[in-house]
Amino acid sequence: MHTKEACVGERRLKECERGTTRIFFPLFLSHLQSWVCFSSLPSTGTKPSWIVQSAALPVDPIQENYVRQVRDCIFSVAYPTPFKSRVLLVAVSKVVLEEILDLDVSITETDDFLQFVSGGKVGIGFVPLAHRYGGHQFGSWAGQLGDGRAHMIGVYTNRYGERWELQLKGSGKTPYSRDGDGRAVLRSSVREFLCSEAMHYLGIPTSRAASLVVSDDDVWRDQFYNGNVKKERGAVVLRVAKSWFRIGSLEILAHSGELDLQRSLLDFIIQEHFPSISMNDSNRYLDFFSRVVSETANLIALWMSVGFAHGVCNTDNFSLLSITIDYGPFGFMESYDPDFVPNTSDDERRYKIGNQANVGLFNLDKLLQALKPLLDSRQKQLAFQIVEGYSSHYYLHFTELFKAKLGFLGEGEDDYYLIAFLLRLMEDTKADFTMTFRQLSEITQDQLKELHIPKEYWALQDLAKHKFFSDWVTMYLLRLRRNKGDSDSKRRKRMTSINPRYVLRNWMAESAIRKAEMNDFSGVHLLQQVLQHPFQRQSVAEKAGYALHPPTWAKDLKVSCSS
Repeated sequence: MHTKEACVGERRLKECERGTTRIFFPLFLSHLQSWVCFSSLPSTGTKPSWIVQSAALPVDPIQENYVRQVRDCIFSVAYPTPFKSRVLLVAVSKVVLEEILDLDVSITETDDFLQFVSGGKVGIGFVPLAHRYGGHQFGSWAGQLGDGRAHMIGVYTNRYGERWELQLKGSGKTPYSRDGDGRAVLRSSVREFLCSEAMHYLGIPTSRAASLVVSDDDVWRDQFYNGNVKKERGAVVLRVAKSWFRIGSLEILAHSGELDLQRSLLDFIIQEHFPSISMNDSNRYLDFFSRVVSETANLIALWMSVGFAHGVCNTDNFSLLSITIDYGPFGFMESYDPDFVPNTSDDERRYKIGNQANVGLFNLDKLLQALKPLLDSRQKQLAFQIVEGYSSHYYLHFTELFKAKLGFLGEGEDDYYLIAFLLRLMEDTKADFTMTFRQLSEITQDQLKELHIPKEYWALQDLAKHKFFSDWVTMYLLRLRRNKGDSDSKRRKRMTSINPRYVLRNWMAESAIRKAEMNDFSGVHLLQQVLQHPFQRQSVAEKAGYALHPPTWAKDLKVSCSS
């Protein structure tokens, strides 16, 4: 017999499924799923026992939360560690809450929400988990890594039938914390919150950020590894993704010889996230690998098209779903420089922006090495051919993206040369990457033809200092005239829709962080607002100087792996 409350909840869930309303937070919690569930609820003074909801993904039977080498499982049970001090809600993504999690933004005003997104409370019956994985870091096998400060706190299927995994980052120690304290600091958490949402609005596959909270708990960090340890504030980001499995998820199983478990994990990933691949197909692992190769190439080409350098392209930071994850010492390139390295911890410049495609190939080769024990000799040979095709796939997509950025329609035999010629001019003149393409989108062909560059197009003025600028302009205008059925107004409209005016430059993030450290979150909110519409000119962004020459102090900014 249904109670009145249960009937109301059921009705609201059905309304939500029809897309007519949002659901209440308690109902949201009741529909969160966990990878594991209690087989019996714990009583006071006793340890819980649980059963795995999916036998394909076993959980570490050891219940204690201490650092150790873990085997024969995908996850370990680990509960978030609540902050000891007050917790403040810095920001939320209204779109993530409402469109992904079916929640009305008004729930952010409740203490239940604040406790949930800060790791203070876990829903009754939920079993938070930390994922076990390994990885190659800066080119070398690093062994077991895993979620050292992240907790998966549930899996939610929304009204569109989309399955999303909810994960707290900075929420305390796990069996994979190694020498870490399980925490994240405010400066890195602001960057992750803002950038994951900014990348989404740039049209780049990425994890999303639902909320950001900060505490008054002391967290000690040596930001630049120079012995200068400083006190910072602990923070937590609630981030969501279709899956948090990464190349390192398979690597750790292959390196440990846990092939049956590796096969089970692969089958789960394919069945859950690659529905076009038949589970009855003996070549399903090969098809999976082919998809990851092509989508990884596409992702890195997209990064390059907006001047994004990830900063730490280790195999444990490369998603098997080819989305951007784990935002750390990233950077959007300002002056065009193929050697741009945002991460001061990268002494060998391994992850410079111009090497990201090569690193992608390295990572895919490590994925292939992990898959080899599951492939027969014919499949191994085919897999090698697939990975050999990575470079051509990447450069094809890269070229198509940059042709669109320049407003080209159709095919031109000199298109790649025009792209390479422009990039060389930009490198020589240190022209701003984002604004060069944006201002080419805004300037008229007549202004270019006359080489009359108005003052507002400052990036093009920098570019025009090159002695070969006029030669490039002549070739460029000739190519634009070959666009069938095009006009200058159509070209500019098309180009301004794909060349952003605003990206999350490091100095912009730093300005917001400095305010946030004083409990002034207006800078975070402003950037969040602006970066939701990166292709539209916005008066508040113009007033803030987001489309001007970066300030002189920005040249001295540094970011590192310390977070």
